Amino acid sequence: METGRCFSCKREFTFDPAEAPTVLVDPETGRPPGLTGLGTLRPATPEAVARSSDQPVCPDCLDRAKRLQPWLNL
Repeated sequence: METGRCFSCKREFTFDPAEAPTVLVDPETGRPPGLTGLGTLRPATPEAVARSSDQPVCPDCLDRAKRLQPWLNL
């Protein structure tokens, strides 16, 4: 088990690194590769993907995202 900060809400939580859901984040933008500042999608550059790292997401944020999914057209 490991303790870390949730990418979304920034709260600390304990998780299993092998099992925890993650989001790929580009450290230069603070966003997932291919996501613009306006929230639109564009093709991610290979450089952005290469410098990105997986950031954990807490269970509370996952539950919120699942509840919002029907309205987000995902």
